[in-house]
Amino acid sequence: MRHEQDLLSGTALAVFKLNGQFLALSEELARPVGLTAAWWQVLGAVLPEPLSVAGIAREMGITRQSVQRIADLLVGDGLAEYTDNPAHRRAKLLTPTAAGREAVARIGPAHAVAAARLAKALGPERFGGVLDALRDLAAAMDELDADRPHQ
Repeated sequence: MRHEQDLLSGTALAVFKLNGQFLALSEELARPVGLTAAWWQVLGAVLPEPLSVAGIAREMGITRQSVQRIADLLVGDGLAEYTDNPAHRRAKLLTPTAAGREAVARIGPAHAVAAARLAKALGPERFGGVLDALRDLAAAMDELDADRPHQ
């Protein structure tokens, strides 16, 4: 049993470290275009399709309140806008504006360089395997969360 606990603890610590590393890299990539990592994260969540604040929070695994704060700032800066939600009258959808899409697009070249460097360090196949493993881990954590009684 101790071995499984060590695996869980080691995995959690590695993910916490990776989170910090990804946040630092994201800040570095976003700063030159006038975004923060958090702003980029929320804009990125709604690039494929508009989502409610609650939907963004669920997708990203963060609190609705933190997404609401960032969404309001994005709207205030003209990088996103709220639109009507046909599925829910009161829960507006957040959608990027042309300026928001342009800001994210301007991150693209530096993002491509960072991605190429990481792919070179890991090798493309291993890099893909890491992504698959992280998605599997997230799905397993979702199952554990669904099985756990919530208060």
